[in-house]
Amino acid sequence: MHQPTAPRARKKNPKKYLADRALKALPPAKPGTRYEIWDTVLPGFGVRVSDAPDKGRPGKAGRIMFILYARFPSSPYPSRRALGLYGALSLAQAREKASEWLALIRKGVDPAVVEEQARQAALRQQALARERSFAAVAEAFIADKLPSERKGREVERDLRNVFLSAWGGKAIDEITDLDVLVIINAKKRSAPAQARNLLGTAGRLFDWAIDQRVYGLNTSPCDRLKPKAIIGEKIARQRRLNDDEFFAFLRAARRLRYPYGPVYQLLALTGLRLNEVAGARWSEIRNGVLIVPAARMKGREAQARDHAVPLPPAAIAIIDKLPRFQRGNFLFSTSAGAKPVCISSKIKTELDARMLRTLRAMARMRGDDPAAVVLEPWVNHDLRRCVRSGLSALKIDHRVAEAILAHKPQGIVGVYDVHSFFDEKRDALERWAARLQSIGEPAPSNVVKISDKISSART
Repeated sequence: MHQPTAPRARKKNPKKYLADRALKALPPAKPGTRYEIWDTVLPGFGVRVSDAPDKGRPGKAGRIMFILYARFPSSPYPSRRALGLYGALSLAQAREKASEWLALIRKGVDPAVVEEQARQAALRQQALARERSFAAVAEAFIADKLPSERKGREVERDLRNVFLSAWGGKAIDEITDLDVLVIINAKKRSAPAQARNLLGTAGRLFDWAIDQRVYGLNTSPCDRLKPKAIIGEKIARQRRLNDDEFFAFLRAARRLRYPYGPVYQLLALTGLRLNEVAGARWSEIRNGVLIVPAARMKGREAQARDHAVPLPPAAIAIIDKLPRFQRGNFLFSTSAGAKPVCISSKIKTELDARMLRTLRAMARMRGDDPAAVVLEPWVNHDLRRCVRSGLSALKIDHRVAEAILAHKPQGIVGVYDVHSFFDEKRDALERWAARLQSIGEPAPSNVVKISDKISSART
């Protein structure tokens, strides 16, 4: 049986009291050699000086390694082990580490085993910290909850652009109500409605994380944050476009490039929500009817229903002119049909600018000061209010008008009355399309006065 060979005995290297001043003055070893110096205070503790460059001592060679000479439990013979480089460890830290190792050796414990256990424990803690970081929790929430939600893409965009950029590397249980307030208060100054949405999104994520029981989270930092107290009373919007504004809108939408212009035209014709139009697929159009699946309709969990929209001829004419892509199935896309279009604030700003130019041209034609004309702020969702109000003005039965907007009847009626008013919706939408045509294409007596003169102005 092979017997382990005993190492050579430690050479009688010089001993001295190791101090920082003495260490910094040590000369480098001769090329291809190294030497050792042992401490006079702590037995077995010393330094090894090599001829390798030492980045910690600019202008000098001779890297210094702290070492400990002892009989370690894993070996029958004494041996040297490195404690760490001078610079990475201070002299005081090296002495303390050597003392700890000697104490372990006296107990029959190998310091290498202890250090490896500590390293593995640290790795486990790091892994746990990554799993419980806000970034990891947010990604899990996005994957679990958002793919099937109507506004899933919007919520994901908010999480990534707002919350992940602020809290990405922070542990989920370290985020406080003050952290949430910093974000919400900053947003409410410019966009209170968006601030309310962000607060709701944050609350949803933290509640979901609590329900998972794996992130060490027991309470949500949003629990005591009430939208009314922080952001203010939610004010129901009343904004509607008047006939002049609607004329300017229809004119601007017709001139806005694909896919944005056709999206806005269909919003005005159908009363659908923005994403219900922007996310439409060719497979959802059957015999002149757009079937918006429940997955893209507003409604909590299983409460949403498929929504049938009998398209008026004006809407069908717009759709017939759309490009068809072999790559994807979406009607409105900037990626050859692979993904639905996203109507950004930049597009809305361009639409508003076109509308304002038309309104000022109309003012100039009337003899008014065009510089005094302003376009009051409006949002895309206000078009639904315009459609609903327009249907009322046409004396459409309120049940039919509500069905067009996919509003579910309240109370017991909403549970048992599933009549879709399909024929009535078709008639109402055709009458509404005729009303829009009368706004966008004035009667012959007004054509010269409005359309031709505006065409001569820069729109």
